[in-house]
Amino acid sequence: MAVEPPAVRADGVGVTPCWAGAAPFSDTVAAATGGSERAFTALWRWLHPSLARYLQVAAPWEWEDIASEVWYSIARDLRSFSGDERAFRSWALAIARHRLIDAARRRSRRVETSPIVDIDGATADDASTPVTNEVELSEALAVLRSLPPSQADVLALRVIGGLTVAETAELLGKSEGAVRVLSHRGLRQLAQRSDAQAGAGAR
Repeated sequence: MAVEPPAVRADGVGVTPCWAGAAPFSDTVAAATGGSERAFTALWRWLHPSLARYLQVAAPWEWEDIASEVWYSIARDLRSFSGDERAFRSWALAIARHRLIDAARRRSRRVETSPIVDIDGATADDASTPVTNEVELSEALAVLRSLPPSQADVLALRVIGGLTVAETAELLGKSEGAVRVLSHRGLRQLAQRSDAQAGAGAR
């Protein structure tokens, strides 16, 4: 089952594909909970692309290891989940943030330098860029990582993770107003960089 990368509308709001599995989402979760490898694979194919892109922004140094930990946690705790596809996405991204925090703590004990993204949300801003194909994807992730950490985190969750403002605010422990401000700042920085690049290319 092909999963299209998330796109970004002109207003900067993430457009994340809805569940498109052969069976209804609730039935797929129930089957996966009951041990169906096929059902669990369907969940993985649906969610993993956006989860991987989020982790590539938040922890580019070891995102694959963290992704494996996230899916292990999902498989282990799936019986405790209840809700629709939107709730599942939020639940999985909350697990991802916990694993990111653990990874950052491990990393801080190994190296002096701080992580690229402030996963506790203590600093600056956020970013996002249109992702329409795989050629643009690596550039989009690089742009996200270049933004102030708090902006990058918010935009990664909103655009790549597909969360709403309310879901992002709850996950980050911020107010909805703060999330909107960070999103606006990040998108404004992206627009300014895009204009600057366009101007340089026109010379």
